[in-house]
Amino acid sequence: MKVHHCPGCGTPLPFESLACLCGMELSYDPENDRMLPLADACGNRQQVGCNWQAATPGGLCRSCEMTAVIPDTFHGDNRDLWAASERAKRWVLANLMRLGWFTSSDDGPRPVFHLLAEETAAGSVPVTMGHAEGVVTINVTEADDAERTQRRTALGERLRTMIGHYRHELGHFFFFERLSPQEGFTDRFRALFGDERADYGEALEIHYRDGAPPDWNQRHVTPYASSHPHEDWAESFAHLLHLTDLTDSFVAAGLRSADLPSPDYEAYRDPDGERLITAGAGLGLALNHVNRSMGIQDIYPFVLTPVIREKLAFVNAWSRRRP
Repeated sequence: MKVHHCPGCGTPLPFESLACLCGMELSYDPENDRMLPLADACGNRQQVGCNWQAATPGGLCRSCEMTAVIPDTFHGDNRDLWAASERAKRWVLANLMRLGWFTSSDDGPRPVFHLLAEETAAGSVPVTMGHAEGVVTINVTEADDAERTQRRTALGERLRTMIGHYRHELGHFFFFERLSPQEGFTDRFRALFGDERADYGEALEIHYRDGAPPDWNQRHVTPYASSHPHEDWAESFAHLLHLTDLTDSFVAAGLRSADLPSPDYEAYRDPDGERLITAGAGLGLALNHVNRSMGIQDIYPFVLTPVIREKLAFVNAWSRRRP
């Protein structure tokens, strides 16, 4: 994510900013990736702190328009969880827009989001994150840091974030809705990831019963990626976005490293997947070291073998092939 600036005084601003310290109220223009003086505020600005411009005057922004179902805001902390979930969604959508997806010039299908809470006024309900026929379901309960950390520990995962959930589920969306119809995608996909026509339910049942194979880390970026080609793709898609945005954010913060191809390297514009992956992985190792100095969890605790790198490079190539 680039560092944005106040259009009034030039002060650097976080992406989520609603106002600057100079007093200027702000709105984010997603089409041009810039902060502007407040105008045409999203209809959810007061509800969930959305700082994007409305897509049409008096309406919702491009991100909030994609949310078809919201959690039960009359129960507990669900409004705050909804707000945090929308904040993570805006971040990921802004990343994808820098690759050309979901902009005004992209007339292809867009995801529809169902943001659901486990706790409602009517009682507890199960919520399963996933994608089906263009609909992405997100469990906003995991926007609670303590709850998400507990689940990460219980599942033995090394990384579990709301941004990660969106990137993973949108990976499924892109596979089914945007990339599979493109000529040449499926054959190359199957050569790298396997035949996605294998029974999905049976594969997940085996995975949850027996766990990942002993050598999963030679071919898959996470244990879950080994469960089925669809999950291998979604995990690889998420990790390519992790590495791209990690690298872009590092440069935007004015930091320098020998791992960068150049001081002004633009990760979102690099079609060379191997170069991008090498830069991102190198920065990940360096930032892991910095985090450990404060006793904080590693920022990117993953090992990228040649096979995994080949998959990530494939994702990088196709994530730039918007029809």
